[in-house]
Amino acid sequence: MAQDPEPDEPDERDDEPEVEPEADRTEGVNPSHDLDMVTLYTATTIDSEMEAGALSSLLESNGIPALVIGSPFPNLGYQVQVPRERAEEARRLIGEAEAAGPEAASEAEAASEEGR
Repeated sequence: MAQDPEPDEPDERDDEPEVEPEADRTEGVNPSHDLDMVTLYTATTIDSEMEAGALSSLLESNGIPALVIGSPFPNLGYQVQVPRERAEEARRLIGEAEAAGPEAASEAEAASEEGR
């Protein structure tokens, strides 16, 4: 394969942006693992999309950011992820909701509708 010969004089084009060194591009980036997302829920059942949405709503209504990861292929399932620093709080909330059962969810929904 033929290569272009090296120019005798340096290229005098000023329109090309200079590439910043790697250290400059990462300035101000938080490298903390507290920002990592952890998976709290994974399922491949037929109801996994609805369950993931319900868990995400529960977490977000309590101030915990939640990310639902799904696939266009149902057999690959769904996941709910939260920031690592909020994972324990999220697990506690999910445990409380499971212990309270579906009756508590219905009562809470009715109470919220009455407050409108």
